[in-house]
Amino acid sequence: MWSFITRRLLIMIPMMFFISIISFTITELQPGDFATQFLNNPRVSPEQIIQLREKLGLDKPATERYLIWIKGIVTKGDFGYSFAYKRPVGELIWERMGWTVTIALITILFQWLISIPVGIYSALHPYSAGDYTLTTIGFLGMSIPNFFYALILMWVALKFGSTSVGGIFSAEYIGAPWSIAKFADLLKHIWLPLIVIGTEGLASLMRIMRGNMLDVVGSPFVNSLKARGLKDGVVKKHAIKNAINPMVSIAGMQLPDIFSGTIITAIVLNLPTMGPFFYTALLNHDQYLVMTFLMFIAFITQIGNLLSDIALASLDPRIRIN
Repeated sequence: MWSFITRRLLIMIPMMFFISIISFTITELQPGDFATQFLNNPRVSPEQIIQLREKLGLDKPATERYLIWIKGIVTKGDFGYSFAYKRPVGELIWERMGWTVTIALITILFQWLISIPVGIYSALHPYSAGDYTLTTIGFLGMSIPNFFYALILMWVALKFGSTSVGGIFSAEYIGAPWSIAKFADLLKHIWLPLIVIGTEGLASLMRIMRGNMLDVVGSPFVNSLKARGLKDGVVKKHAIKNAINPMVSIAGMQLPDIFSGTIITAIVLNLPTMGPFFYTALLNHDQYLVMTFLMFIAFITQIGNLLSDIALASLDPRIRIN
């Protein structure tokens, strides 16, 4: 197992290098640069734009800028400078990373705690009224865009007199030290992004778990367990364990999906995550912030896949043997 983990970690090094080249190339293909937004500003002269490009290093060839950027990452851990925020990119990413990861992990926990038992129930009661009801709810969750769902829930919350809509803290607690009152205020706000972001993935996981469970329940090994006279509880336990294995294999893709797939939702709900940062950076041609975000998504994807492989090997002895 340890040799497998070591190999995977070593493979990540050249993989991240190639991803950095792809991220830089994609960013370079975007028309214009940070100074382009000042072209139609009458208060900024062409000479000032030229000076700005020279100051920010945008006048240098693309290859040279890439080598400077990648050298800074390898030697100093420096991911570049944000043109729009006038701060190092590493600081900006670190400020938002905590809440981004926290909301993502809470959302995944919410999805799994609900989708697995619901999927098992639907599979053990196929084509019943409960199964049809849960299936309908699942399809609605998959079909309604998250940002539209967020607007609906915000309207409903306001109709019932709730003021805990938008953001994760009330105005008086933003920047305040942690206390019991601040934590209680967080709980009042966190339910909305939790439900909105988690709904789409919840519906998908529920359908996947239902399909896996149906396949396992009808498999020969379950029939053989029943023929040996084992109790239904024991048979269901073995069936669930086999049905949940494919779920673990897709768990690694949930983190990057939540990071990259909820940008508009995070903007609507005013969440202090990296999604709105990325959107603003794209609009401002904030090159190094965009590239670092893409690198972060790629890194999280690889870490997520590694963790899911480790979890799958822990659950299934056949994988460890192979």
